Amino acid sequence: MTTSSLDHSTANDPAAAVLPLAGVRVVEFCTTASGPFSTMLLSDMGAEVVKIEPPAGDGLRQWPPLNQGYSENFASLNRNKRSAVLNLKDPQDVALARRLILEADVLVENNRPGVMDRLGLGYAALSAEKPGLLFCSISAYGQSGPRSSEGGFDLTIQAAAGVMSVTGEPSGAPVKCGVPLSDFASGLYAAFSIAAMLVHVRSGGRGAHIDIPMFGCTLGIAALQTSEYFGNGRSPVKLGSAHPRNAPYQAFQAQDGYFAIAAGNHKLWLDVLRVVDLPALAEDPRFISTTDRAHNQEALKQLLEAVFTRQPVAHWIAAFNDAGVPHARINDYAAALSDPQTAHMGWVQPLELPGGQLTRTFGSPVRLNGKGFPIRRSPPALGQHSDEIRAEYAQKEVS
Repeated sequence: MTTSSLDHSTANDPAAAVLPLAGVRVVEFCTTASGPFSTMLLSDMGAEVVKIEPPAGDGLRQWPPLNQGYSENFASLNRNKRSAVLNLKDPQDVALARRLILEADVLVENNRPGVMDRLGLGYAALSAEKPGLLFCSISAYGQSGPRSSEGGFDLTIQAAAGVMSVTGEPSGAPVKCGVPLSDFASGLYAAFSIAAMLVHVRSGGRGAHIDIPMFGCTLGIAALQTSEYFGNGRSPVKLGSAHPRNAPYQAFQAQDGYFAIAAGNHKLWLDVLRVVDLPALAEDPRFISTTDRAHNQEALKQLLEAVFTRQPVAHWIAAFNDAGVPHARINDYAAALSDPQTAHMGWVQPLELPGGQLTRTFGSPVRLNGKGFPIRRSPPALGQHSDEIRAEYAQKEVS
C-alpha cells in the first residue's frame, strides 16, 4: 500500500481515517450477494471501495422491496462504496478498469472462472505489473477442478454442500436455510482472507490470488456435521430444531406459541428439571447423561411439553431467565430488530437513499473499544461516481 493511496482515501473520506483499513483501496467487480457483502465488510472497516458495474447495473438493484425505485436489498450490501459504470466490451473502459486495479490494493470479483482473464484483467497479467495485488475470486466451486466451470447461487450451493439434508423436520421435504448462508459465509471468508493477506503484504510479502469457493466455504462452516460423518461414518440427518448431541436443546411448544431452551450441559439440565418440577427425570435411565438424553430426546420432548403447554411463552421465558438457562422467544425479524439489545448496540441505523428517501439498515455488529462503525456513504445510484472516477484517472494518465 502506497503513501499516495493513504492520502487519497483519507482526504476524500475523513471519517475513514481512524478505521482499521483506512487507506486500503478496493475495486469490486461483483454482483448480488457474496462479493458485495465481502467488500461492504471491508468498507465498514475503512477501506475505500469502488464498485464497477455494467451499464445495466448489479442485478441486485432490481430486487424488491423497492423504495421509489431503489432496491432496499441492494442498499443493505452496498453502503460506503462509490459506483462507476464501465462497459467491459469497450477497450477504453477495459483500459480504465486496468488503471483502477493497478492503483488499488485489492480486487474482488465473483464472475465464473476465466471471465476476468478473457477481459485481460486476470491475476496473472495484473500481478506481473503489481506484485502486491490481492486478487480475490469468489465462485461457486473454485478456480480449478472438475466443477469449476459451473455457476451457482446460494440455493444450489446449500443443496450441493449438504445443508438442505440437515435442515427442516425429519419427515419433511428438503428445505434451505432461510438466511442465504452460503453467500454470506463466502463473503466472510473472503473479507477475512483479504484482511489477513493485507498484513502479509504490508510486511513486504507478495500479493496472491485468493480463491473463495462457495461450496468449500459452506462445507467449512459445517464443521460439526462433517466431523460427525468422519467420526461415525454416517451422514447427519434432519432434526428440526433439535441437536444431535444435546437435549433439551430445541424449540418447545407452550400454551400460546413456541420458545427455545438450550441446556448444553448437565447443570443446566438439572436447572430445567427444577423449573418444570420433574426431579425424578434426573434418575430416569433414558436421561442420565447428555448422550442418553440426545438419544431419547423425542420422549423427553413429550414429557417436557406436557408441562410447557400449561403456561404461556412469557411464563417460561421469565422462569428460565430466573434459572439461568439459555432461552429465547422465536422472534420474527420485526421482534429481533426491536429487541432492547439491538437498540442498545445501535445496530439499526438511518440510511438515506440516492433519491433522498429515508430508510433504515442494519449496520456493522462489530464494536471496537465500545464503539460501532459509522455509515460514511449512502449506497450509490448506478454510476453515481462514474464521472468523478473517470476524471481522477484521466488526470493521472496525463500526469
